Amino acid sequence: MKDFVNKYKSELVNNVLPFWERHSIDQEQGGFFTCLERDGSVFDTDKFMWLQGRQIWTMATMYDKLEAKDQWKKIAEHGARFILDNGRDVNGDWYFSLDRSGRPLVQPYNIFSDCFATMGLGALYKITGTDEYGQVALHTFNRILERQQHPKGVYSKLIPGTRDLKGFSLPMILSNLSLELEHIVGTPTVDGLIDQVIYEVMEVFYQPESGLIMESVHLDGSFSDSFDGRLVNPGHIIEAMWFMMDLADRRGDVNLMNKCITIALRALEFGWDEQYGGIFYFKDILNRPPQQLEWDQKLWWVHLEALVCMAKGYQYTGNESCKLWFEKLDAYAFEKFADPEYGEWFGYLNRLGQPLLTLKGGKWKGCFHVPRALFKVYESLQSVYKLHVAT
Repeated sequence: MKDFVNKYKSELVNNVLPFWERHSIDQEQGGFFTCLERDGSVFDTDKFMWLQGRQIWTMATMYDKLEAKDQWKKIAEHGARFILDNGRDVNGDWYFSLDRSGRPLVQPYNIFSDCFATMGLGALYKITGTDEYGQVALHTFNRILERQQHPKGVYSKLIPGTRDLKGFSLPMILSNLSLELEHIVGTPTVDGLIDQVIYEVMEVFYQPESGLIMESVHLDGSFSDSFDGRLVNPGHIIEAMWFMMDLADRRGDVNLMNKCITIALRALEFGWDEQYGGIFYFKDILNRPPQQLEWDQKLWWVHLEALVCMAKGYQYTGNESCKLWFEKLDAYAFEKFADPEYGEWFGYLNRLGQPLLTLKGGKWKGCFHVPRALFKVYESLQSVYKLHVAT
């Protein structure tokens, strides 16, 4: 176990964080570049609000929980100044993307821009106490709650009343976001939201027949035999289960913890590619042809979140299946995704496990999943190691 603890910390501080420190900071016009080639060179200068917020969170959290390096705090403050000056419309909702100088390019149709802006600013407020960060984080959080039933608002393409579905992504993220903002919104608000989120994730979207969680369901939670309704994203399920495990641990809820582990292991078994290894990106619950052409790709975040989930499952319960899956995922992920030559991890592999793109960041990949997962695994396994040493 000690070898894993050292491995994950070393990968984080020696290979991943330095990549973003060296290559992502726009010293001239503010904010962060995320469209980075394998060697860190910039291939596009557009700035995506959710990735800006994620990098602020990463740097502030590393300062708070790993080491109080002044450089990490400065990077987080650098990003915050850019998004606060440029990132919101007149309602306080966050644009999806800006050009390099901060001019808006895409309207605030994507509520996840708001989720990660408030998450980043909340983490930065924790380490600085700067009122502006806390106030904007709180306002954004309240707007998210106002918009959660119709997150896209006027930007939705769907016709209401014909096939009304609700998506899993937002309640999943709210389960983690509420904990991240407890120091701002207060424990009573968080506890109330947790009740709602646990019900949504573990009852409404969970389908007992398959033992899996669907990406979309009818408003009453029933199954929709449609492209969207049949879609399973194993990575989303597994990520959500470690969010739920943290809530179960917070509440001392053994039944919830065991259900989380059962669902996570089921999702891994369902999503694992027995022929080539790795976790499929998408599957159809009825084994019909998926409409996502990237269905059989192997993505960085899916495998990283699975590592976190299995590490936490083992930390919280000592479940041996979690330990075995962690070791299996660790071997695959470090062989296929990690890049010791240039730093950071590849994001997109084909089914055989070969890089489809050698980029290290883009419109969807930034400074978040890799460092967060490495830190979470390090944190969990360090806890297990200390417990073993003590006993």
